[in-house]
Amino acid sequence: MQTLIVTGASRGIGAAVAELAATRGYAVALGYRNEREAAELSAERIRSAGGRAAAIGVDVADEAGVARLFERAEVELGPVAGLVNNAGITGPLVRLEALTTADLARVLAVNVTGSVLCAREAVRRMSTRRGGNGGAIVNISSRAAELGGGGEWVHYALTKGAIDTLTVGLAREVASDGIRVNAVAPGLIATGLHAAAGAPDRLARLAPAIPQQRAGTPAEVAQAVLWLLSDEAAYVTGAILPVSGGR
Repeated sequence: MQTLIVTGASRGIGAAVAELAATRGYAVALGYRNEREAAELSAERIRSAGGRAAAIGVDVADEAGVARLFERAEVELGPVAGLVNNAGITGPLVRLEALTTADLARVLAVNVTGSVLCAREAVRRMSTRRGGNGGAIVNISSRAAELGGGGEWVHYALTKGAIDTLTVGLAREVASDGIRVNAVAPGLIATGLHAAAGAPDRLARLAPAIPQQRAGTPAEVAQAVLWLLSDEAAYVTGAILPVSGGR
C-alpha cells in the first residue's frame, strides 16, 4: 500500500482527495493546521471503511513542521509515494490597495513557501537518484492564476501563478528521477472557502457566468487529482489541468 500525503485535508478539496485516495488503495496522511476534529473525523471514515489513515498537524509554512509531517507519515503509514499540495489560504477579500503587508506575507508563506517546502521534502524521499522509488506530486493551483482575481484577491491569484511555475519547472527537473509533477486548477468550487473569505454569496453570484452554469464540487476536483496520481497518467508531467466548468 502506497502512502499519500494530502495537505489541507481537514475539509473541502483536501478531504475529498484524501477519502477518494483511500478507496483507490492509498494509505493517507491528512495534514491539517487548525481543524483537528474535522481531520480526525475524515481519517476515521477512512479507517472505518477498511483503509489506513493518520491525521497529522502541520503548518506548511514551517520548515521543521513539514519535515515532521513526512517523518510521521513514513513511520505510521510507510514510504511516501505521493503528495497533494493542497494547503492554501485566500487571505482577505480586498482590492490590492487595501491589502496589508501582514496579510500578504501570510498568504505567500502558506501558498508558495509551504508548497515548495512540501514538494522539496517529497522529492528528497521519492527521487530514484536519491534511492527512492519515484512517485507523483499534484499541486492545487486555481483558475485565478490566469483570471487574476481582480477586485477580490489579486494576492491569492499571484500565489497560484507561482504554483503553476513550480509545477512546470519542477516537473522538468525531476522527470528523470522518476517523479511526475502536475497541477489541477479548480475554478469556482462549492467549499467553505468563499464564506471564510467574507463572501458567502460568491457561489450564487458567479455561477451564472460559468459556461456549465454551476459551481463544481470537491469530489469532481478529487477525481482529477487521483487521475494525475495514477498510472493512467504515466506520461503526463508538467500539466496544469483546469477543472472549472469552462471558466
